Amino acid sequence: MQSSNPKIQHSNDPSIQQSNNPMNFWLEPSNRAAFEHARQITAYFAKSFYLSASLLPLEKRWATYAVYGFCRYADNLIDNRRHRAAAEILREVEFLEHELRTAYRTGESEHPILRPFIVVAQRCAIPLEYPLDLLRGVQMDIQNTRYKTFDELYVFCYRVAAVVGLMMTHILGYENNEAFGYAEKLGVAMQLTNILRDVKEDKEMGRIYLPLDELHAYGCCEKNIFEERLTPALRELIKFQVERAHAYYQAANAGIAILDADSRFAIYSASRIYRGILQRLEARHYNPFLGRVYVPKHRKLGIILQEVVRTKIVVAQQRLTLAAGLALK
Repeated sequence: MQSSNPKIQHSNDPSIQQSNNPMNFWLEPSNRAAFEHARQITAYFAKSFYLSASLLPLEKRWATYAVYGFCRYADNLIDNRRHRAAAEILREVEFLEHELRTAYRTGESEHPILRPFIVVAQRCAIPLEYPLDLLRGVQMDIQNTRYKTFDELYVFCYRVAAVVGLMMTHILGYENNEAFGYAEKLGVAMQLTNILRDVKEDKEMGRIYLPLDELHAYGCCEKNIFEERLTPALRELIKFQVERAHAYYQAANAGIAILDADSRFAIYSASRIYRGILQRLEARHYNPFLGRVYVPKHRKLGIILQEVVRTKIVVAQQRLTLAAGLALK
């Protein structure tokens, strides 16, 4: 699958310099409190993700907390609206964008979320366009409550989810630039899963993320969603959406193997856990109105442990094969 938006490009900006400073950056006195704050945000809002991240090497683990902290803060501007009008939230996003641009230019920020993020962005050579795209996605979510086509929805999925995967790719390490295309697909798959999981919650906030042209093509209308009328036609529509998300996961999985060996298990785990949400929706016969679908904690832990062991075995086999090949030369 290729991106349906030709404007989406992955940066190879040579002006972004990657730091090789071996210092434990998260323990540096001026940064310690900010990184700990990012860790706490990750632990509170993303329990499954936090479990996977906790098994990464230390530097990648703390870098992950910093990136997630920034992304969660940006998302919360819309998810936790408080008593603010849309125009006020947009001004918050605009302020964050201005401070983000300044932080990239100066290499520092006193903003409690941007402080750890800019440290990691410089060390891992994360292009500015990625966090900026995330903020554009937040702006879309403030201004839009409907998406006419899948092409429109794809842009939203790219901005709020795929760019997170692109930033994480810089942290996790990769063999070649093909990793970014796969990361985009996985991010889109996860956002499509979020949309299917949250149909009931979103409609209660007046939002429908299912593409309207597809809704109509299946003989459904917005009333089906708002009145929770699961007709045979709507069930088929949800099934189609689930199958499309599965296709994105399938296309993305091939790219996990080109990530650094010490990071692969985390992404294999995240993919399997999120895909498990689709499987549970299938078990409900594609009924999105029965409450939020989730994967139980014991199942998540089992998946993570399986992937840690499987990844170690695969890496060991690869090393043995390489050693045998060298011995024959």
